[in-house]
Amino acid sequence: MMESSKKAQQATETATRSDRFRMERVTFGSHNATLVANLYLPSAAGVSEQLPAVIVTGAWGTVKEQMPVGYAREMAARGFIALAFDFSGWGESDGRPRSMEDPFAKAADIVAAAEYLRARPDVDASAIGGLGICASSAYMATAATRTDLITSLALVAPALPSRATVAEHLGGDQGVAALRNAAREALEEYEATGKERLVAAVDQTPEDTPTPEGADYYTNPDRGMVPEWDNTFNPASWTKWLEYDAQAAAAHLKQPLLTVHSDAAASPESVREFAAQVPREVEQLWIDEVSQFDFYDQPGPMNTACNAAVHHFVNTMGAKVA
Repeated sequence: MMESSKKAQQATETATRSDRFRMERVTFGSHNATLVANLYLPSAAGVSEQLPAVIVTGAWGTVKEQMPVGYAREMAARGFIALAFDFSGWGESDGRPRSMEDPFAKAADIVAAAEYLRARPDVDASAIGGLGICASSAYMATAATRTDLITSLALVAPALPSRATVAEHLGGDQGVAALRNAAREALEEYEATGKERLVAAVDQTPEDTPTPEGADYYTNPDRGMVPEWDNTFNPASWTKWLEYDAQAAAAHLKQPLLTVHSDAAASPESVREFAAQVPREVEQLWIDEVSQFDFYDQPGPMNTACNAAVHHFVNTMGAKVA
């Protein structure tokens, strides 16, 4: 296992200057839903050139305009075709019920994204990487066990708790039982009325929301409180989330893996536990004193993570960037 530590790089020049990439709005299908995506293409790409591509996904309960678009722009500026999309039931994508944090469905959407990229004539189909951030790191790993189209993985600030750890953090048996009951009631209401029972994902009393630690990021319009995000969470999600084990994919991964994390970020022990179960050597980069939410949008940590991801993808996919 390769493990290294460093301080976050300072972004002396933003890589996301608009002259380094262009964006296309695209759509693709995933089961019965049409997913909407931003596709970022390097400006330096030749007309008939095939380039490596990367699928970028974000934290739990987010839309593409939050951390995925930021990282996708950075990767496009570094020579990759980068796809940031809204999962089924989120953002501009259709699909119901809305605002469902369903790890199994989201992993299926990632597979669909890989299939979309494979079909593009400007993509090197042998060089499609997955860059997952926070909770979607687990979904990305799950997707990689379902398709060989994803040939390399980079997981940034990964949240990889086991099912048992999730239950413990949610209040043990009593807390889990309460959430299951809330989920059952929400599902019954949806089935009876066709309307979702949605609650605020983050509000001004963060101890009552699903993501209390992220209140600063998610309530700041200069950070994660973007207009495209409707700040909703479907309590029916607990039926799926409580059955999901983020650690389960580790032992089945065949793809090269990079993790970028910090001991100051969320659940670092789960990242080490995950890496220890992967049957091949894992490249780990540990950055000093970076919070979970600073990985989402702060130039220094993003610059460090994206540079590491580029190095990893180029070395493991053998592809030439623009």
